[in-house]
Amino acid sequence: MNLEERNRQYAALDLVTEPVWIFDIDCRRIHWANRAALAVWSAPDLSELCGRDMGTGMSESVARRLAQYQSDFESCGASFNEQWTHYPGGKPVALNVRFSGHRLPDHRMAMFCEGRVSGLIEPESLRSVEALLHTAVMISLFSADGQALYRNPAARDSVRSPTETLKDRIVDGTAYAALVRALDEAGSVTRTLQVSTANGERWHEVSGRRCTDAVTGQSALLISEADVSAIKRTEAQARFLSMHDSLTGLANRTHLMQRFESIVASMRAVGEQAALIFIDLDQFKDVNDTLGHAAGDLLLVETAQRLRRLVRSEDLVARLGGDEFLILMVGENVRYELERIKTRLMLSVSEPMMIDNHEVRVTPSIGVSFFPDDGHDVQTLLRNADLAMYTAKARGRNEVAYYDPVMTEAVKNRTALEADLRHALDRGEFVVFYQPIVDVATGVIVGAEALVRWRHPERGFVSPDVFIPTCESTGMVHDLGRFVFRTAVAQQVAWRVAGHNLRVSVNLSPRQLLHAELLADLTQALGDAQGDACQMQVEITESMLVGRGETALELLHEIQALGIGIALDDFGTGYSNLGYLQRYPIGTLKIDKSFVQCAEANRPLAEMIVAMCRLMRLKVVAEGVETEEQLAWVRQHGIEFCQGYLFAKPLPADEFAALLR
Repeated sequence: MNLEERNRQYAALDLVTEPVWIFDIDCRRIHWANRAALAVWSAPDLSELCGRDMGTGMSESVARRLAQYQSDFESCGASFNEQWTHYPGGKPVALNVRFSGHRLPDHRMAMFCEGRVSGLIEPESLRSVEALLHTAVMISLFSADGQALYRNPAARDSVRSPTETLKDRIVDGTAYAALVRALDEAGSVTRTLQVSTANGERWHEVSGRRCTDAVTGQSALLISEADVSAIKRTEAQARFLSMHDSLTGLANRTHLMQRFESIVASMRAVGEQAALIFIDLDQFKDVNDTLGHAAGDLLLVETAQRLRRLVRSEDLVARLGGDEFLILMVGENVRYELERIKTRLMLSVSEPMMIDNHEVRVTPSIGVSFFPDDGHDVQTLLRNADLAMYTAKARGRNEVAYYDPVMTEAVKNRTALEADLRHALDRGEFVVFYQPIVDVATGVIVGAEALVRWRHPERGFVSPDVFIPTCESTGMVHDLGRFVFRTAVAQQVAWRVAGHNLRVSVNLSPRQLLHAELLADLTQALGDAQGDACQMQVEITESMLVGRGETALELLHEIQALGIGIALDDFGTGYSNLGYLQRYPIGTLKIDKSFVQCAEANRPLAEMIVAMCRLMRLKVVAEGVETEEQLAWVRQHGIEFCQGYLFAKPLPADEFAALLR
């Protein structure tokens, strides 16, 4: 339809004194306008006005509002009375406009605009209208029964239907009732609520207050809404991260403790039981050390997935940190449920997995505690399950152990032992005993092995098998080893002064061998006592050399450079790697007592070791000689030296001196 045809169609409207125009929403152009509208738009003629592109510079808020109008015209024949400001030639013109739908000849929905030029409009009013139009805050006015009286563009854009009530909008009916109740009691309220929108359910901060409708004078409700879904998502993510392990996605310790606290009362009420299944991965450190931490992480993720698949949906699987996992099971008979899955649990965790083209296998050591039998709070149950897990490791790993109160007693005893050990050195409770080393051919004492003993003021003598591992694990073994070596050097000097030139051997522990101050300690002890390094010897075991490589080799050469001899103890019980004998500066080999004391039929290996030592020109000491028959075997095979109860047990220095005399 050309402009002339439009003029003929709308000729009657040209007689109206108020500005009237038809706006083509899709094309963003005026389709037709009467003379009064031409004046409002500062247009010289209709052709010029219809040629203007109203979309140029149109704000997103106005464009969205026009789309809302068009939709409402189509859906329910709505009409709107609003205050609008136009900017012909850049000058603002404020009008009160009634908008309604109008079909164009091609059946598209356009907008029929009836302007009414009012008196002077206050600037504050104009600006408030503009603010309502462009703000992202959703502002709505509802009647007392919740019917919508007004929505600004942001609010209209958010609703699913123009006829939507406030009650329809609030997702939770209980939350809506609480909102209304709070408004009735206080007159205003702000709540964060889940609402239904055109884009699905969202979280809005809803502020409402009771007011009066300026048109009818009746009670109304003014509601403003701000979308806080992003904040809620961030809060939810933060809550999730605070309650879950970031690597595996499993629950963490905090989650476990809260879960237990939330169900403990109901468990007591209905007589349910709970099992805390503590799982530690054996050999996990080896994976980290050989393949790297990234591979270790992949192993942990795979283990987490296996545990999830294994348990019931109501069971909680958690990662407590490192390679420690925990399963919380609750039910009427969790012992039965645990027995049902125990074998599958062991097999599932132990099943090999491929990581970075390497087949990796770890095994589980599992400790279990039960509620209420083994504790009534989660901290106690965790501690007891942990104790049971360490018991499983002590049994050889890849085991399941159930908590027993005896385990707690053992820990108390060990803790008390550690506390006493920390003061034993200062209190002079450690003493050094000496076991003679005898020349087999002559029966003369030619040396001694220094052995530490703990004379506890209440327990009496404590076995080295009890306190040495504790010293090793706590790091006290370095101070203890330094004390033993200093004492042995001083004793060797005293014997030399008395006319007995004996060679004294001192055992080194694995932790001592790695200590950065070992060489300095040995040197200082020799210097302080004016000892003869050539008459001192340190004893090490094969296991202390495994994996040490060049570090151990360099250290032993430095010890040898001091003049101190080196003996390999307990040979034959470990790796029996002949390469050690060739590569390391070892001068003496001590055959373990198990070879000396075994039946005749089992002695070929010992005989082979003796023959090999002759070829390598090593001194040989047979340990554990307790009978004349064993001594005869030692003598028969040409072993030079021996020690054992046949000659003497380890003795205090004064008794050893008497034996020498």
